[in-house]
Amino acid sequence: MGANELSIQLWRERELLEMLLFKLDEQQLLLAAGRSQWIQFAAREIDQVLDRLRGAGLARTVEVATVAEEWGAGEASTIRELIEHAPEGAWQEVFADHLRALTKLAAEVEQMRDANAEQLSGVLRATQETIAALGHDTGEYTTKGDRARDDAARIIDTEM
Repeated sequence: MGANELSIQLWRERELLEMLLFKLDEQQLLLAAGRSQWIQFAAREIDQVLDRLRGAGLARTVEVATVAEEWGAGEASTIRELIEHAPEGAWQEVFADHLRALTKLAAEVEQMRDANAEQLSGVLRATQETIAALGHDTGEYTTKGDRARDDAARIIDTEM
């Protein structure tokens, strides 16, 4: 019953990809809310899901090799190649559904990852600019808190 075990393994991977998508969404919400103190925890949870995904990928490889041997496909077959070698009937459809779902989830994860990376680099850039500006006069107040300028308001041009 190798095909059944492979199908169960693919369900596990789908669930892990959904969990990864959820964790990335969580990270994005934290970034958007400016709650950067919690980003390290979100990143740790994402890493944990990625570790579980790596383990699931290895287990899938073992199951694929078993099914490939049963169905006369190459040992290093992909899910797509297994679909081509599947016996007529339900297994072709089951594995095609898994493949579609996994492909869709992987694309969503990639899109969310890229969006989060862009947000994270924006936060990093803003933090670096803030740190770089520390200790420099802004032109309005000195570092001691005294007014640096005694002239009129800066928003309205009084010289007109």
